[in-house]
Amino acid sequence: MKVLILAAILVVCREAAGGLPLPAPYAYARPLGLAVHGPALAVAKVAAPVEDYDPNPQYSYAYDIQDALTGDSKSQQESRSGDVVQGSYSLVEPDGTRRIVEYTADPHNGFNAVVHKEPLGGVVKAVAPAYLH
Repeated sequence: MKVLILAAILVVCREAAGGLPLPAPYAYARPLGLAVHGPALAVAKVAAPVEDYDPNPQYSYAYDIQDALTGDSKSQQESRSGDVVQGSYSLVEPDGTRRIVEYTADPHNGFNAVVHKEPLGGVVKAVAPAYLH
């Protein structure tokens, strides 16, 4: 009974504040435009449609890191056109090989990745952390 009274008070306060929506946690927020059914909340207002929706999103990015001091060597590139994403990344494994992953993702086939490993021509340099005593 106390929960119903609290819910009724919240609805009255919400309406008195001009119908501002009550905050909800991100993971539990209800989809916009759906009514909430319950004893105290009978009607929900329909939200305005999002105006900055891009029906054909496109982007492309890449980076490459080659650190001679630590031996860190990694790169990635990815591009998107609509619902299709294509990309690859590579990194040096602790065993001295380079892992190369090529991937694609689309609504029909889902996410697919192909992993290649190749030996490096040189010696992988490892730097131990310096500890203060």
